[in-house]
Amino acid sequence: MTLKRLFSLSILFLMMSCSAPGGNENTSISIKTTLGDIMIRLYDGTPIHRDNFIKLVRSGFYDGISFHRVINNFMIQAGDPKTRNSGAGLADSLGTYTIPAEFRNEYFHKKGALAAAREGNDVNPEMRSSGTQFYIVQGTKFTDEEISQADQRMNSNIKQSLFTKLLKEAADSALATGRPLSSVEAQEIASIRMYNYLSGHQDYKTPEERRNAYTSSGGVPRLDGTYTVFGEVIEGLEIIDKIAAVKTDESDKPISEVRILKMKISRK
Repeated sequence: MTLKRLFSLSILFLMMSCSAPGGNENTSISIKTTLGDIMIRLYDGTPIHRDNFIKLVRSGFYDGISFHRVINNFMIQAGDPKTRNSGAGLADSLGTYTIPAEFRNEYFHKKGALAAAREGNDVNPEMRSSGTQFYIVQGTKFTDEEISQADQRMNSNIKQSLFTKLLKEAADSALATGRPLSSVEAQEIASIRMYNYLSGHQDYKTPEERRNAYTSSGGVPRLDGTYTVFGEVIEGLEIIDKIAAVKTDESDKPISEVRILKMKISRK
């Protein structure tokens, strides 16, 4: 191996080491808003979302952006660059770019959860996340019965999503062989595969630790498994309540703007 080749490989290895995801582990970010300061911690179990968020924070993307969608007892949402301009209309830049979903059972929509906004299942069946928009959960406290009802809805959503996927796989597989299936044939194949799956899998049931969090602190359990949670508030939950309580118009936009003045990486 030539000296020049060895030097080039050394530089490449150094660049890869410096940009490795591990360098972003245990990251906390401070969010200075016009109504107070919030500290969030990013989860290492969702590295795509973590690294994407860190990249945006370092670039100053969120500085000056408003919380454009606020629903009391639900969540506060930000991340649209259009909201830098005072008086801008209802913002929606969900179509800017997306990143793959990263669903993890241990990360859920408890109060203070940081999650990625996204477009609906009708146009986004893979549940890909918006690259820039996020929301922080406020939620409400739930009874055990309400959580059980949420479990039923989640299981229904999971089965519907799975059947749609199996249906597409059956149709695509047949098309690749040069023998397209009729809709009836595709549904029959998907139904058999769905039955085989359900025979070997139990319905989802909210774990005890998560159930306790929803009954004691609150959250939004119906969103679990459909929106990627990639961090949580570690300081400033009272600021979430303050922002969620502001007056809004019929589009859930705050009457008086609530801005993110500065986001910065606080510690690792």
